[in-house]
Amino acid sequence: MNQVMDLITQPWPWYVAGPLIGLTVPALLILGNKTFGISSSLRHVCAACMPADIPFFKYNWKKEIWNLLFVLGVLIGGFIATNFLANPETIVISEATQNDLKALGVTDFTSLLPSDIFSWENLFTAKGLLFFVIGGFMVGFGTRYAGGCTSGHAIMGISSLQWPSLLATTFFMIGGFLMTHVLLEPLMKLVGF
Repeated sequence: MNQVMDLITQPWPWYVAGPLIGLTVPALLILGNKTFGISSSLRHVCAACMPADIPFFKYNWKKEIWNLLFVLGVLIGGFIATNFLANPETIVISEATQNDLKALGVTDFTSLLPSDIFSWENLFTAKGLLFFVIGGFMVGFGTRYAGGCTSGHAIMGISSLQWPSLLATTFFMIGGFLMTHVLLEPLMKLVGF
């Protein structure tokens, strides 16, 4: 039993985790002609909970209940992994990345979400406004504008040879590089980080 728990709690290498994620695409297509993605689940929730006369939400959301169950499973799995299967080892972050983050004021490397950024105290500050409100709005707007999220486009769209998904994923990556290497430091200084 301990060997199984050790296997579950250790990070899996990319050559195991990557193919397992990649195999969800043909499995969904073969088992039910379904497409993988997370962002559409918010639309399904809104359609189920707010039966207003808004054309965007007037469709048969019940056909997509599997997607809502998938998202629920992701949430439950994340809770179980965080609270019961967490690896007690310190997170391995390269020295160069630690130095870059320290220069931006991030000094907590004990968990996946640094408390320097992700804490209740920061929620109602300029940092919180930038990271959670403006950042959340930009992610939501970008997801809707791009017709899907990064996982949907990069995993499902590219593997099913969809040109818009290749284009969207390319610009997701460009935007990430631009934010990391050009915009992040000035924004952090602007909000006093």
